[in-house]
Formats: sequence, structure tokens, C-alpha cells
Amino acid sequence: MIPAVLGLDTSNYTTSLAVYDGREGIHVGRLLTVRPGELGLRQSDALFQHVQRLPQLFGQLRERGLDRYQIVAVGASTRPRAVEGSYMPCFLAGASQGEGLAHVLGVPFFAHSHQQGHLAAAAWSAGRMDLLDRPFLAWHLSGGTTELLLVEPEGTSVRAEILGGSKDISAGQLIDRAGVLLGLDFPAGKALSALAGETEGVAPFPVKLDGLSFSLSGMENQVQRRLAEGETPARVAAFVLETVCHVVLRATQAAREAHPGLPVLCSGGVASNSRLRELLTRACQAVFAQPQYATDNAMGTAVLTWRALEGSR
Repeated sequence: MIPAVLGLDTSNYTTSLAVYDGREGIHVGRLLTVRPGELGLRQSDALFQHVQRLPQLFGQLRERGLDRYQIVAVGASTRPRAVEGSYMPCFLAGASQGEGLAHVLGVPFFAHSHQQGHLAAAAWSAGRMDLLDRPFLAWHLSGGTTELLLVEPEGTSVRAEILGGSKDISAGQLIDRAGVLLGLDFPAGKALSALAGETEGVAPFPVKLDGLSFSLSGMENQVQRRLAEGETPARVAAFVLETVCHVVLRATQAAREAHPGLPVLCSGGVASNSRLRELLTRACQAVFAQPQYATDNAMGTAVLTWRALEGSR
């Protein structure tokens, strides 16, 4: 059997599991169900859905070849960020099942943060594991987070210092709220991007930079105003995405002036947007997660668990 580790991640919108053998692995995941017209889930509902779905995903993992692996360690994301006071109940589902499995199997359990997992998944899927052993700049762009980070190695994992990003709603929240206003299902990222692709030549809103930080909360009013004035859904969608992409680009350029020479890694579901990838690749050769590992996933948790196990030997 192949020695491997098991990773679990139960975020606010996705239940996921991964097995990793130090080089490659298998991953399964499923979005949580959000009722049409709603903008998210209560933590109690997310936790309930995770508890329901984890057994189903373990079955899928077995169908995809779990039996050929010998699980030698288990890891889970236990909190959003690796800072004091960071907590969300939804992570209890994966953390409790992961720690219980580790006890049953008689193997070590390693706790990680959801954000650390995002960064590791992005580096691994991009073929740039070397980034985890050196300082770099990173964006964590997701449904709940828009943070520009200075990331440095910390043992076998990484620590992240927030340099900037959104001071209020995240890029993902803006995209989802705009999508719901346009009649799209939640989460709306893929559908909004497809809608925006039906038009071109739309200018972004000039969001003001405050150092490396910015505010996106006023954009919802801009969307409502444009819809009321009869602007087409495609142009409104493009307006939202162009605004997000350009303010992220400008903040990245400012961060690189303050931290010259550091590579830029982009993680989180919003980082799978093709327009953002185009702009940041052209501007600074930014490194992006493969699309399937940009959104919430357990592969980064498994990668960090393997590194932790290797470091403990």
C-alpha cells in the first residue's frame, strides 16, 4: 500500500476530503446547498450539512481509490486563519471527524487553518511548492476573504501577515450579491463571469486605494443604480468583475513596490477568474492555483499534513 495522509476541510460553503502521498493525490468535494435568492448559510446550517455529507464523501473517496493507500496521518482545517481568536463553527465537523479518525487509526493528527490550506493548495497545484519555503506575497480571494498577505515559512507550514485588501465586504461577497441582483444562483462567480463574457469595453469603477486597502461596500449601490437605469445584465456583470480585478491589480503593484522581488501567489475561489489571471500574469507573472484547487478544497490541508508529518520524523 502507498503511504499517504488524509486531509479534511469543512468551510462555510464546501465539504471536502483529500488523500496525498507526497507527490500527488485524489480529492472529492461538494458545495453546500443554499436556497435560491439567499446570500449564504447560517453556521448551524453549514455545520449540519457537513455532518450529513462527510460519510458520502468518504464513500466517493473509496470509489476513487482510497483502498490503495495506507493512511499514516490525518489533518484538518480547524479555523479560518492561524491567528488568535479565529473561529467558525463549521470547521468543527472536519476537525472532530479528523481527530477521531486519527485516534482510531493510531496515527498523528495535525491542525491547520483554512487560509494556510488555500495557500498550500495553490502552490502545489501550480507546481511551485518552493514558495512555501520562502517569503512571498499572496492574495486570498474568496467568498468571505479579500486579503493581501505577506507570507513567510513557519516550520513546515506558513504564517501570513495581512498587508491590505478589502476593509469591508469581500470580493466574493460583492460578486455573489451582484449575481443575486441579476437573478443568478448563489454562489454566482462562474455565472457572473460567463455573463460578463457576453460584452466588452466596460470600464471599472475607480475604487480608491488607502495604502494597500480599499472598500467595496459602495459597489452594491452602483450595481443597483446601473440596473435601474436599464444597463444590460452583461455590462453590469462586466462592470463588477472589471472593478474587482483592477483594484486587486493596483494593490498588488503597490505591494510589490513596498516588497520588491517577492513572487505573488493567488488563491481562493475568486482567483479562478480568467480576467484576473490575465491582468496579474501580464503585470507580475503571478502564480495561480489550478481552477479546481482555487476554490475551497482539502488538498492544501493534506499537503500541509504531509509536510508536518515529514518534519516530525
